[in-house]
Amino acid sequence: MEPRPRSFYVLSVFFALFVLFLYGPTLTIGILSFQGEGGGLTFPMRGVSMYWFYDLFEQQAVGDIWGSFRRSIVLGLMVMVTTVVVSVMGGLAFRKKFAGSGILFYLIITALVIPSILVSLGVGLLFSQSGLNVHWSTSGFGAQLTWTLPFGLLIMFAVFNRFDKSFEEAARDLGASPWQTIRYVVLPIIAPSLIGVALFGFTLSYDEFARTLLTAGSYNTLPLEIYGMTTNVTSPVLYALGTLTTLFSLLIIAVFLVLALLSNRRKARAGSDAGKAV
Repeated sequence: MEPRPRSFYVLSVFFALFVLFLYGPTLTIGILSFQGEGGGLTFPMRGVSMYWFYDLFEQQAVGDIWGSFRRSIVLGLMVMVTTVVVSVMGGLAFRKKFAGSGILFYLIITALVIPSILVSLGVGLLFSQSGLNVHWSTSGFGAQLTWTLPFGLLIMFAVFNRFDKSFEEAARDLGASPWQTIRYVVLPIIAPSLIGVALFGFTLSYDEFARTLLTAGSYNTLPLEIYGMTTNVTSPVLYALGTLTTLFSLLIIAVFLVLALLSNRRKARAGSDAGKAV
């Protein structure tokens, strides 16, 4: 076995430091959330307990934390479903060139480079000046779509650019209608990518702060509630909330990964059954 060059070890150390920089704050918050009852916000820890997790579930511990959590879940699901549906429709539409497609593509990308706080301000002003209710389920929903839809559309553009059209041609030769072709041929093939778009849509919505700041109205989502807590809650209960939120996010990611794995296995099994039949 050849000895590794010195650059390998230098880059390995650099990568380890980079990973520590990324996940160190999260690990620190997780550790400090297990402070004892008399613990504070910094090291050294004063005992180890679950006190602050229990305190988090007390009625008087924090503000409307569970209401904001439910709103974030509902808003995330709304954004997720809309992002998946519109992304698939957009991906199908952009498979063929049409007048203005280039301009429309760059308009979609532009939403990613506009400062989020300006998007929030613009959507909030649009709703208020139009006499519409500024609410997390209306203006907040629209503001978040300006963030999630470009990601979903870019993924679908990449998927359909390398999609083999011979599958659709074979389905049409067998008498399938356009809708049957999409339902029974296209959607099963792109299912893993749809799961990825859904994951992007939900997670980007769940932790979005800037685009929701001026569009949520009188009711906070979870990121806004946590931000509000930092001004009046100075105890490790805030760390306990951060730990539970992180665990919930990891759980959501794990669920989507399992769905993607099951989809791939189902596709592989269907391919193997078709091969045996031939």
